[in-house]
Amino acid sequence: MARRLPTPALDDTPLAPGLYVVATPIGNLRDITLRALDVLAACDLVLAEDTRVAGKLLSAFGLSAKLERYDEHGAERSRPKALAALAEGRRVALVSDAGTPLVSDPGYRLVREAAEAGFPVIPIPGASALLAGLSAAGLPSDRFLFAGFPPPKSAARRVFLEELAPLRATLVFFEGGSRLAASLADMAAVLGPREAVVCRELTKLYETLYRGPLPDLAADPRLDAPKGEIVILVGPGREAEASAADVDTALADALARLRPAEAAAEVAKALGLPRREVYQRAMAVRASK
Repeated sequence: MARRLPTPALDDTPLAPGLYVVATPIGNLRDITLRALDVLAACDLVLAEDTRVAGKLLSAFGLSAKLERYDEHGAERSRPKALAALAEGRRVALVSDAGTPLVSDPGYRLVREAAEAGFPVIPIPGASALLAGLSAAGLPSDRFLFAGFPPPKSAARRVFLEELAPLRATLVFFEGGSRLAASLADMAAVLGPREAVVCRELTKLYETLYRGPLPDLAADPRLDAPKGEIVILVGPGREAEASAADVDTALADALARLRPAEAAAEVAKALGLPRREVYQRAMAVRASK
């Protein structure tokens, strides 16, 4: 029988003054971290994208705090108050409605101005729809680009996607359900039949992942204006196969610095080619000189 681990008590160590950037759950409330609860319990002021949402989160864990609205409309009014509180040596937390602040959420200017003024800025990591989607997608994760929300209009969206098309990285987007089908259609048209994953309602009751080439996902009736929060992940495009001239040029440069085996390993990795074949070519290039 599995043994249930005890739940640690809140840390009663005094919280140092500073700006705490606190990640909150993206759906499942149990994804809150113990450290986030410690910070929210001890802060003098909590800046929230929506004070009603933040109030419900605090209430769920038996916490209360002074809440101040901090969204794109109220930021100019709230930021001076927050900076003044920091100047008085107070503890200020910044939270978004869900996930990690500053990831498609307001807060960038506050963090920058707080840092420029010399106040400590402390990240309290936790849930992130971006990373949750990436971890479950099964797409290359050694290099990825978070591109945020695509433009709402098709023409602007296609220009936006064309700028991203040459990047050899997994692309990650947020999108609303009402625009999902149109965005997938434009992605299929611009990016081609790349492998992609659409994540819906991550960590929530109806969490669903749809996988397949972009044209198939664009034609899937289940993705025609679904409800819920959406993360789209698109795999990197295939690199054009290196020509023999490309290989020889790269080998000539590498052989001037390295032994044949090392030069072959370097070029094979850079061009995505089998090491044995590149080594054989390296020996031929060396013998021809």
